[in-house]
Amino acid sequence: MRFLRNKSNMAVIIQEVKNCWQRYQFATFSNKLYKDCEAYCPRLILDELNTFNRKKNPSYDVCESVEYLAYRDGKIVGRIAGIINRAANEKWGVKKVRFGWIDFIDDMEVSRALLDTVAAWGKSKGMNILNGPVGFTDWDYEGLLIEGFEYLAPAASLYNYPYYQKHLEAYGLQKEADWIEYQLYPKEVPARMERMAKIVADRFHVHIDKVRSTKELVRKYGIQYMDVLDTAYQQLYNFQPMTERQKNYYKDMYFPLLNFDFVTVIANDQNECVGVAVGMPDISKALKKCNGRMFPFGWYHILRALKAKQMDKLDLLLVGVRPDYLNRGLDALMLRDFIHGTQKYKVKEVETTSMLEDNNKVHTIFEDVDKIQHKRRRAFEKTI
Repeated sequence: MRFLRNKSNMAVIIQEVKNCWQRYQFATFSNKLYKDCEAYCPRLILDELNTFNRKKNPSYDVCESVEYLAYRDGKIVGRIAGIINRAANEKWGVKKVRFGWIDFIDDMEVSRALLDTVAAWGKSKGMNILNGPVGFTDWDYEGLLIEGFEYLAPAASLYNYPYYQKHLEAYGLQKEADWIEYQLYPKEVPARMERMAKIVADRFHVHIDKVRSTKELVRKYGIQYMDVLDTAYQQLYNFQPMTERQKNYYKDMYFPLLNFDFVTVIANDQNECVGVAVGMPDISKALKKCNGRMFPFGWYHILRALKAKQMDKLDLLLVGVRPDYLNRGLDALMLRDFIHGTQKYKVKEVETTSMLEDNNKVHTIFEDVDKIQHKRRRAFEKTI
Protein backbone atom coordinates (compact mmCIF):
# COMPACT_ATOMS: atom_id res chain seq x y z
CA MET A 1 0.00 0.00 0.00
CA ARG A 2 1.39 3.42 -1.02
CA PHE A 3 0.47 6.84 0.36
CA LEU A 4 0.76 10.31 -1.17
CA ARG A 5 -0.47 13.29 0.78
CA ASN A 6 -1.89 16.42 -0.90
CA LYS A 7 -2.00 20.01 0.31
CA SER A 8 -5.23 19.45 2.20
CA ASN A 9 -3.49 16.63 4.06
CA MET A 10 -5.86 14.07 2.54
CA ALA A 11 -3.79 11.07 1.52
CA VAL A 12 -3.93 9.34 -1.85
CA ILE A 13 -3.83 5.63 -1.01
CA ILE A 14 -2.82 3.08 -3.63
CA GLN A 15 -3.96 -0.48 -3.06
CA GLU A 16 -3.21 -3.55 -5.14
CA VAL A 17 -6.30 -5.37 -6.39
CA LYS A 18 -6.43 -8.58 -4.39
CA ASN A 19 -10.01 -9.82 -4.20
CA CYS A 20 -13.15 -10.19 -6.32
CA TRP A 21 -14.80 -7.02 -5.01
CA GLN A 22 -11.76 -4.89 -5.78
CA ARG A 23 -11.52 -6.47 -9.22
CA TYR A 24 -15.15 -5.57 -9.88
CA GLN A 25 -14.47 -1.99 -8.72
CA PHE A 26 -11.44 -1.89 -11.01
CA ALA A 27 -13.53 -3.14 -13.97
CA THR A 28 -16.36 -0.65 -13.44
CA PHE A 29 -14.44 2.49 -12.45
CA SER A 30 -14.14 3.99 -15.94
CA ASN A 31 -17.86 3.57 -16.61
CA LYS A 32 -18.56 5.55 -13.44
CA LEU A 33 -15.93 8.21 -14.18
CA TYR A 34 -17.40 8.84 -17.65
CA LYS A 35 -21.07 8.42 -16.83
CA ASP A 36 -21.88 11.98 -17.98
CA CYS A 37 -19.58 11.97 -21.03
CA GLU A 38 -21.52 11.74 -24.30
CA ALA A 39 -18.49 10.60 -26.36
CA TYR A 40 -17.51 7.73 -24.06
CA CYS A 41 -18.44 4.16 -24.98
CA PRO A 42 -18.83 2.06 -21.81
CA ARG A 43 -16.53 -0.93 -21.45
CA LEU A 44 -18.22 -4.31 -21.40
CA ILE A 45 -17.75 -5.25 -17.75
CA LEU A 46 -17.61 -8.98 -18.40
CA ASP A 47 -14.74 -8.46 -20.88
CA GLU A 48 -12.89 -6.28 -18.38
CA LEU A 49 -13.17 -9.00 -15.74
CA ASN A 50 -12.12 -11.78 -18.11
CA THR A 51 -9.09 -9.83 -19.32
CA PHE A 52 -7.56 -9.96 -15.84
CA ASN A 53 -8.65 -13.53 -15.15
CA ARG A 54 -5.39 -15.48 -15.00
CA LYS A 55 -7.18 -18.73 -15.83
CA LYS A 56 -9.08 -17.42 -18.88
CA ASN A 57 -6.74 -14.96 -20.60
CA PRO A 58 -3.92 -16.85 -22.40
CA SER A 59 -1.81 -13.67 -22.48
CA TYR A 60 -0.74 -14.71 -18.98
CA ASP A 61 1.28 -17.48 -20.61
CA VAL A 62 3.76 -14.77 -21.67
CA CYS A 63 2.76 -11.86 -19.42
CA GLU A 64 2.40 -10.89 -15.80
CA SER A 65 0.33 -8.03 -14.48
CA VAL A 66 -0.66 -6.16 -11.37
CA GLU A 67 -3.68 -3.90 -10.90
CA TYR A 68 -4.05 -0.96 -8.54
CA LEU A 69 -6.81 1.31 -7.28
CA ALA A 70 -6.27 4.83 -5.97
CA TYR A 71 -8.37 5.99 -3.02
CA ARG A 72 -8.90 9.36 -1.40
CA ASP A 73 -11.17 9.84 1.59
CA GLY A 74 -12.44 6.29 1.09
CA LYS A 75 -13.49 6.88 -2.54
CA ILE A 76 -11.90 5.38 -5.64
CA VAL A 77 -10.30 8.17 -7.68
CA GLY A 78 -8.17 6.20 -10.15
CA ARG A 79 -7.01 2.85 -11.48
CA ILE A 80 -4.05 1.47 -13.42
CA ALA A 81 -2.64 -1.87 -14.56
CA GLY A 82 1.04 -2.71 -14.85
CA ILE A 83 1.97 -5.34 -17.43
CA ILE A 84 5.19 -7.05 -18.43
CA ASN A 85 5.01 -8.90 -21.74
CA ARG A 86 8.11 -11.08 -21.71
CA ALA A 87 7.65 -12.30 -25.30
CA ALA A 88 7.39 -8.75 -26.71
CA ASN A 89 10.35 -7.55 -24.62
CA GLU A 90 12.42 -10.44 -25.93
CA LYS A 91 11.42 -9.79 -29.55
CA TRP A 92 12.30 -6.09 -29.40
CA GLY A 93 15.26 -6.39 -27.03
CA VAL A 94 13.79 -4.04 -24.41
CA LYS A 95 12.87 -4.09 -20.74
CA LYS A 96 9.50 -2.38 -20.75
CA VAL A 97 6.86 -2.31 -18.08
CA ARG A 98 3.58 -1.35 -19.71
CA PHE A 99 0.78 0.61 -18.11
CA GLY A 100 -2.81 0.39 -19.27
CA TRP A 101 -6.37 0.65 -18.01
CA ILE A 102 -5.36 4.02 -16.60
CA ASP A 103 -8.17 6.30 -15.50
CA PHE A 104 -8.18 9.04 -12.90
CA ILE A 105 -9.82 12.22 -11.75
CA ASP A 106 -8.21 15.52 -12.76
CA ASP A 107 -5.69 15.55 -9.92
CA MET A 108 -1.95 15.42 -10.57
CA GLU A 109 -1.22 13.70 -7.27
CA VAL A 110 -3.55 10.84 -8.15
CA SER A 111 -2.07 10.26 -11.61
CA ARG A 112 1.48 10.57 -10.27
CA ALA A 113 0.80 8.09 -7.48
CA LEU A 114 -0.62 5.57 -9.96
CA LEU A 115 2.28 5.90 -12.39
CA ASP A 116 4.87 5.88 -9.59
CA THR A 117 3.43 2.62 -8.29
CA VAL A 118 3.61 0.84 -11.65
CA ALA A 119 7.10 2.23 -12.31
CA ALA A 120 8.28 0.94 -8.92
CA TRP A 121 6.75 -2.47 -9.60
CA GLY A 122 8.43 -2.59 -13.01
CA LYS A 123 11.82 -1.62 -11.59
CA SER A 124 11.49 -4.35 -8.98
CA LYS A 125 11.13 -6.78 -11.90
CA GLY A 126 14.22 -5.46 -13.69
CA MET A 127 12.44 -3.17 -16.17
CA ASN A 128 13.90 0.21 -17.15
CA ILE A 129 11.25 1.79 -19.43
CA LEU A 130 7.68 2.77 -18.55
CA ASN A 131 5.43 2.52 -21.63
CA GLY A 132 1.76 3.14 -22.27
CA PRO A 133 -1.10 3.30 -22.34
CA VAL A 134 -1.04 -0.12 -24.00
CA GLY A 135 -2.42 -3.54 -23.15
CA PHE A 136 -1.15 -7.09 -22.95
CA THR A 137 -1.08 -7.35 -26.77
CA ASP A 138 -2.10 -5.43 -29.90
CA TRP A 139 -5.58 -6.89 -29.45
CA ASP A 140 -6.14 -4.80 -26.32
CA TYR A 141 -6.87 -1.10 -25.99
CA GLU A 142 -3.86 1.09 -26.74
CA GLY A 143 -2.98 4.72 -27.26
CA LEU A 144 -4.07 7.83 -25.37
CA LEU A 145 -6.62 9.86 -27.30
CA ILE A 146 -5.13 13.32 -27.98
CA GLU A 147 -7.36 14.49 -30.87
CA GLY A 148 -11.02 13.82 -31.68
CA PHE A 149 -12.64 14.04 -28.25
CA GLU A 150 -15.96 15.16 -29.75
CA TYR A 151 -16.56 11.88 -31.63
CA LEU A 152 -18.36 8.95 -30.05
CA ALA A 153 -15.80 6.27 -29.31
CA PRO A 154 -16.31 2.84 -30.93
CA ALA A 155 -16.33 -0.24 -28.72
CA ALA A 156 -12.85 -1.29 -29.86
CA SER A 157 -11.10 1.96 -28.92
CA LEU A 158 -10.04 3.81 -25.82
CA TYR A 159 -11.60 7.09 -24.81
CA ASN A 160 -10.16 9.46 -22.26
CA TYR A 161 -10.67 13.00 -21.06
CA PRO A 162 -8.42 15.70 -22.64
CA TYR A 163 -6.67 16.35 -19.32
CA TYR A 164 -4.98 12.94 -19.39
CA GLN A 165 -2.32 14.14 -21.84
CA LYS A 166 -1.33 17.01 -19.55
CA HIS A 167 -0.94 14.57 -16.65
CA LEU A 168 1.22 12.09 -18.56
CA GLU A 169 3.47 14.78 -20.00
CA ALA A 170 3.84 16.43 -16.58
CA TYR A 171 5.05 13.06 -15.29
CA GLY A 172 7.84 13.16 -17.86
CA LEU A 173 6.40 10.69 -20.37
CA GLN A 174 7.25 11.48 -23.98
CA LYS A 175 5.84 10.44 -27.34
CA GLU A 176 6.99 7.07 -28.64
CA ALA A 177 4.35 6.32 -31.28
CA ASP A 178 1.20 7.89 -32.73
CA TRP A 179 -1.79 6.26 -34.37
CA ILE A 180 -4.38 7.99 -36.52
CA GLU A 181 -7.94 7.03 -37.36
CA TYR A 182 -10.20 7.82 -40.26
CA GLN A 183 -13.89 8.25 -40.72
CA LEU A 184 -14.76 6.89 -44.16
CA TYR A 185 -17.78 7.74 -46.32
CA PRO A 186 -17.99 4.81 -48.79
CA LYS A 187 -20.73 5.66 -51.28
CA GLU A 188 -19.67 3.41 -54.16
CA VAL A 189 -16.69 1.43 -55.38
CA PRO A 190 -14.31 3.87 -57.13
CA ALA A 191 -13.71 3.00 -60.77
CA ARG A 192 -9.94 2.74 -60.27
CA MET A 193 -10.43 0.33 -57.37
CA GLU A 194 -12.80 -1.81 -59.45
CA ARG A 195 -10.25 -2.08 -62.26
CA MET A 196 -7.41 -2.81 -59.86
CA ALA A 197 -9.38 -5.53 -58.07
CA LYS A 198 -10.01 -7.40 -61.32
CA ILE A 199 -6.38 -7.14 -62.39
CA VAL A 200 -5.12 -8.37 -59.02
CA ALA A 201 -7.50 -11.34 -58.97
CA ASP A 202 -6.40 -12.47 -62.45
CA ARG A 203 -2.69 -11.79 -62.11
CA PHE A 204 -2.14 -13.39 -58.72
CA HIS A 205 -4.80 -16.12 -58.89
CA VAL A 206 -6.67 -15.01 -55.79
CA HIS A 207 -10.36 -14.70 -55.10
CA ILE A 208 -12.76 -13.58 -52.39
CA ASP A 209 -14.32 -16.42 -50.47
CA LYS A 210 -17.54 -15.19 -48.84
CA VAL A 211 -17.77 -17.56 -45.91
CA ARG A 212 -21.04 -17.25 -44.03
CA SER A 213 -20.20 -18.41 -40.50
CA THR A 214 -17.41 -19.10 -38.04
CA LYS A 215 -18.05 -22.80 -38.50
CA GLU A 216 -17.49 -22.56 -42.26
CA LEU A 217 -14.44 -20.35 -41.76
CA VAL A 218 -12.80 -22.84 -39.40
CA ARG A 219 -13.77 -25.82 -41.56
CA LYS A 220 -12.12 -24.32 -44.62
CA TYR A 221 -9.10 -22.59 -43.12
CA GLY A 222 -8.60 -23.77 -39.56
CA ILE A 223 -7.02 -20.73 -37.91
CA GLN A 224 -5.05 -19.64 -40.99
CA TYR A 225 -6.74 -16.24 -40.85
CA MET A 226 -5.29 -15.72 -37.37
CA ASP A 227 -1.88 -16.74 -38.73
CA VAL A 228 -2.29 -14.12 -41.49
CA LEU A 229 -3.03 -11.40 -38.95
CA ASP A 230 -0.17 -12.54 -36.73
CA THR A 231 2.42 -12.40 -39.51
CA ALA A 232 0.98 -9.22 -41.03
CA TYR A 233 1.48 -7.32 -37.79
CA GLN A 234 4.92 -8.66 -36.88
CA GLN A 235 6.75 -5.39 -37.62
CA LEU A 236 4.21 -3.15 -35.89
CA TYR A 237 4.67 -1.36 -32.61
CA ASN A 238 5.02 -3.54 -29.48
CA PHE A 239 4.10 -6.67 -31.45
CA GLN A 240 4.14 -9.97 -29.62
CA PRO A 241 3.96 -13.20 -31.69
CA MET A 242 0.70 -14.85 -30.71
CA THR A 243 0.73 -18.23 -29.07
CA GLU A 244 -1.67 -20.91 -30.29
CA ARG A 245 -3.78 -20.39 -27.19
CA GLN A 246 -4.02 -16.66 -27.91
CA LYS A 247 -5.05 -17.29 -31.51
CA ASN A 248 -7.85 -19.58 -30.42
CA TYR A 249 -8.87 -17.26 -27.59
CA TYR A 250 -9.31 -14.24 -29.85
CA LYS A 251 -10.96 -16.37 -32.54
CA ASP A 252 -13.52 -17.65 -30.05
CA MET A 253 -14.03 -14.21 -28.51
CA TYR A 254 -14.66 -12.13 -31.62
CA PHE A 255 -15.56 -14.20 -34.67
CA PRO A 256 -18.82 -15.75 -33.38
CA LEU A 257 -20.21 -12.21 -32.99
CA LEU A 258 -19.52 -11.13 -36.55
CA ASN A 259 -21.88 -10.41 -39.38
CA PHE A 260 -20.06 -12.23 -42.18
CA ASP A 261 -21.22 -9.72 -44.77
CA PHE A 262 -18.37 -7.68 -43.27
CA VAL A 263 -15.78 -10.45 -43.22
CA THR A 264 -13.60 -10.71 -46.32
CA VAL A 265 -11.36 -13.72 -46.82
CA ILE A 266 -8.98 -13.78 -49.78
CA ALA A 267 -7.81 -17.23 -50.85
CA ASN A 268 -5.29 -18.34 -53.48
CA ASP A 269 -5.69 -21.21 -55.92
CA GLN A 270 -4.32 -23.62 -53.28
CA ASN A 271 -7.26 -22.60 -51.06
CA GLU A 272 -4.96 -20.92 -48.55
CA CYS A 273 -6.07 -17.82 -46.71
CA VAL A 274 -3.74 -15.01 -47.77
CA GLY A 275 -5.72 -11.96 -46.68
CA VAL A 276 -8.49 -11.05 -44.28
CA ALA A 277 -10.50 -7.95 -43.41
CA VAL A 278 -13.01 -7.76 -40.57
CA GLY A 279 -15.67 -5.19 -39.78
CA MET A 280 -18.60 -5.17 -37.42
CA PRO A 281 -21.69 -3.05 -36.78
CA ASP A 282 -21.06 -0.23 -34.35
CA ILE A 283 -22.37 -1.20 -30.91
CA SER A 284 -21.31 1.90 -28.98
CA LYS A 285 -24.88 3.21 -28.63
CA ALA A 286 -26.03 -0.21 -27.42
CA LEU A 287 -23.28 -0.25 -24.81
CA LYS A 288 -24.31 3.22 -23.67
CA LYS A 289 -27.87 2.02 -23.17
CA CYS A 290 -26.78 -0.81 -20.88
CA ASN A 291 -23.68 0.92 -19.44
CA GLY A 292 -21.54 -2.09 -20.28
CA ARG A 293 -23.73 -4.62 -18.45
CA MET A 294 -24.84 -7.76 -20.25
CA PHE A 295 -27.67 -8.45 -17.80
CA PRO A 296 -30.54 -8.15 -17.49
CA PHE A 297 -31.14 -6.50 -20.90
CA GLY A 298 -27.71 -5.47 -22.19
CA TRP A 299 -27.43 -8.58 -24.35
CA TYR A 300 -30.66 -7.58 -26.13
CA HIS A 301 -29.38 -4.12 -27.11
CA ILE A 302 -26.02 -5.50 -28.25
CA LEU A 303 -27.51 -8.38 -30.24
CA ARG A 304 -29.99 -6.03 -31.89
CA ALA A 305 -27.14 -3.76 -33.00
CA LEU A 306 -25.09 -6.70 -34.29
CA LYS A 307 -27.99 -8.18 -36.28
CA ALA A 308 -29.40 -4.94 -37.71
CA LYS A 309 -30.39 -5.04 -41.37
CA GLN A 310 -29.69 -1.33 -41.80
CA MET A 311 -27.16 0.77 -39.89
CA ASP A 312 -25.66 4.22 -39.97
CA LYS A 313 -22.19 3.30 -38.77
CA LEU A 314 -19.74 0.43 -39.09
CA ASP A 315 -16.38 -0.28 -37.47
CA LEU A 316 -13.51 -1.58 -39.61
CA LEU A 317 -11.49 -3.64 -37.14
CA LEU A 318 -8.76 -5.56 -38.94
CA VAL A 319 -7.00 -5.72 -42.29
CA GLY A 320 -4.14 -8.15 -42.82
CA VAL A 321 -2.26 -9.65 -45.78
CA ARG A 322 0.18 -12.53 -45.68
CA PRO A 323 3.73 -11.13 -46.10
CA ASP A 324 4.41 -12.97 -49.37
CA TYR A 325 1.33 -11.28 -50.87
CA LEU A 326 2.20 -7.75 -49.80
CA ASN A 327 2.37 -5.02 -52.45
CA ARG A 328 0.19 -7.02 -54.82
CA GLY A 329 -2.93 -4.89 -54.46
CA LEU A 330 -4.99 -7.32 -52.38
CA ASP A 331 -6.27 -4.32 -50.41
CA ALA A 332 -8.27 -3.29 -53.50
CA LEU A 333 -10.06 -6.63 -53.47
CA MET A 334 -10.80 -6.40 -49.76
CA LEU A 335 -12.00 -2.81 -49.78
CA ARG A 336 -14.21 -3.39 -52.82
CA ASP A 337 -15.90 -6.27 -51.03
CA PHE A 338 -16.21 -4.22 -47.85
CA ILE A 339 -17.88 -1.34 -49.72
CA HIS A 340 -20.37 -3.77 -51.25
CA GLY A 341 -21.32 -4.76 -47.70
CA THR A 342 -21.80 -1.14 -46.66
CA GLN A 343 -24.06 -0.54 -49.66
CA LYS A 344 -26.23 -3.52 -48.74
CA TYR A 345 -26.80 -2.15 -45.23
CA LYS A 346 -26.98 1.52 -46.24
CA VAL A 347 -24.01 2.40 -44.04
CA LYS A 348 -23.29 6.13 -43.96
CA GLU A 349 -19.88 6.13 -42.27
CA VAL A 350 -17.14 3.70 -41.32
CA GLU A 351 -14.81 4.16 -38.36
CA THR A 352 -11.35 2.65 -38.78
CA THR A 353 -9.33 1.41 -35.87
CA SER A 354 -5.96 2.95 -35.07
CA MET A 355 -3.19 2.84 -37.69
CA LEU A 356 0.38 3.85 -36.96
CA GLU A 357 0.98 7.26 -38.53
CA ASP A 358 4.09 6.04 -40.37
CA ASN A 359 2.47 2.84 -41.70
CA ASN A 360 2.07 4.27 -45.20
CA LYS A 361 1.08 0.95 -46.74
CA VAL A 362 -2.14 0.78 -44.77
CA HIS A 363 -2.97 4.45 -45.32
CA THR A 364 -2.86 4.01 -49.10
CA ILE A 365 -5.69 1.47 -48.83
CA PHE A 366 -8.14 4.33 -48.32
CA GLU A 367 -6.72 6.89 -50.74
CA ASP A 368 -9.64 6.57 -53.17
CA VAL A 369 -12.38 6.77 -50.50
CA ASP A 370 -13.95 9.97 -49.18
CA LYS A 371 -12.66 10.39 -45.63
CA ILE A 372 -11.48 12.62 -42.84
CA GLN A 373 -8.65 11.94 -40.40
CA HIS A 374 -10.48 12.71 -37.17
CA LYS A 375 -8.58 11.09 -34.30
CA ARG A 376 -5.04 10.69 -33.05
CA ARG A 377 -3.68 8.46 -30.29
CA ARG A 378 -0.30 8.34 -28.62
CA ALA A 379 1.84 5.88 -26.70
CA PHE A 380 4.35 7.38 -24.30
CA GLU A 381 7.53 6.16 -22.65
CA LYS A 382 9.93 7.21 -19.91
CA THR A 383 13.17 5.79 -18.58
CA ILE A 384 12.73 4.67 -14.97
